[in-house]
Amino acid sequence: MQIKQITIMSEEISRLQPASLWRYFLEICEVPRPSKKEEKIAAYLVEFGKKAGLETIVDEIGNILIRKPATPGMENRKTVVLQSHIDMVCEKNSDTVHDFDNDPIIPYIEGEWVKARGTTLGADDGIGVAAQLALLQANDIAHGPIECLFTVDEETGLTGAFGLDPGLLKGRILLNLDSEDEGEIFIGCAGGIDTVITLDYKQDPAVKEHAAFVVKVSGLKGGHSGDDINKGLGNANKVLNRLLWESERRYNDFRLALFDGGNLRNAIAREAMALITLPQNQAAAFEKYVADYNLIARSEYKVTEPDLSVRCEKAELPEYLIDQDTQSRLLNALYACPHGVIAMSADIPNFVETSTNLASVKTRKDNILITTSQRSSVDTAKRNVANMVVSVFNLAGARSEHSDGYPGWTPNPDSEILDISRVAYNKLFKTEPKVLAIHAGLECGLIGEKYPGMDMISYGPTIKGAHSPDERLLIDTVPMFWDLTLEILKNIPENHSA
Repeated sequence: MQIKQITIMSEEISRLQPASLWRYFLEICEVPRPSKKEEKIAAYLVEFGKKAGLETIVDEIGNILIRKPATPGMENRKTVVLQSHIDMVCEKNSDTVHDFDNDPIIPYIEGEWVKARGTTLGADDGIGVAAQLALLQANDIAHGPIECLFTVDEETGLTGAFGLDPGLLKGRILLNLDSEDEGEIFIGCAGGIDTVITLDYKQDPAVKEHAAFVVKVSGLKGGHSGDDINKGLGNANKVLNRLLWESERRYNDFRLALFDGGNLRNAIAREAMALITLPQNQAAAFEKYVADYNLIARSEYKVTEPDLSVRCEKAELPEYLIDQDTQSRLLNALYACPHGVIAMSADIPNFVETSTNLASVKTRKDNILITTSQRSSVDTAKRNVANMVVSVFNLAGARSEHSDGYPGWTPNPDSEILDISRVAYNKLFKTEPKVLAIHAGLECGLIGEKYPGMDMISYGPTIKGAHSPDERLLIDTVPMFWDLTLEILKNIPENHSA
């Protein structure tokens, strides 16, 4: 894209309100910030804090805390922590050329949304970071003492929240700015765990007389494996594996050389591909079957995945194949592996209690790596579904490992900050916000463990398609998010224990 076009896009966004928040969001888009590679955005934040003359601390794990004193007349208010994460999910369309380690995100306006060119936008949680920076820089906003906490590596392991120093924060009220539905205030979230599977295989030589095909599943929406798991979206790994499993039974000497689907543990797989071989005399029948299967899949997902595509094309013969025994065990295990909603809550209407995500399947030199993630608001149920996944792959002779996992956040309907935020929302918008728990994981669970008694809520503007290149931010909800934050800060109670 030409520099002139990028400049025009930035100018359009910079005219949006509130201007200071959008200005910082544009600056953040210029700074690469993949998970576990936050050095550039961290340096940007430290430099910001120093230039503003504010106390700036970097803890051992890499989290950044910037403190700002109260404005005149508000010194006796309770200290409030505003918190967001500085990393972003780095997903792009297969036809997009983009280096997330070095290239800026290119945001643009399309109708009522801000989107990015072929990549994730990073509004999750760049918009929260931008709001904090705008607040820290402002000299015309009334607030008590505030602490802005910027955590690292939320998306791939909650590393920053796990490593947070229990003595770092002074405040005991926390506003988490990492939710994605305006009009909803969250007071609880699911806990999660990752289950990673390794299946070894032997290399068999490819048969020179056979035909080779690349089979591709594309056009799926993807999305957040917590927020979007109940929306009936397709999982590219599942869609592709179903075709491969059936093909193994239809065609003699059908062989698999490569399976590569999905990327991130917390994203529903959007694309997947396989490299297969089979005898030349079955090639035409296979091509027809793929075309027929494409129609079947599109019909089944016609409402939720209208752009789904399954196609094949001839390819160069690979050097080697996955041995046939491992191939069969892999395809059977992937077919049997649960994916999606496992249980709905019996206590909260229309709330997902437990789910699992078949996130990625990657063929490596000597083994296949399968990454899954499980979520639940009930810790024992989370462990149960994780063990369910393990049991499937145990039958296939694979090795499985669980991550340490992270805790859920137990709702507190009697929360003081919840009451303040509800009153503030009603005053501003003449309607009551929805008070909910969320199936996605939030850092609040871990922060609450580090700081018992921390009074917390989570909210934000509307973001759709998070964790996918379809990520988009609803423009009109951003000033609502900003105004609500300012109204909450204005009404923080006095600190009588000081």
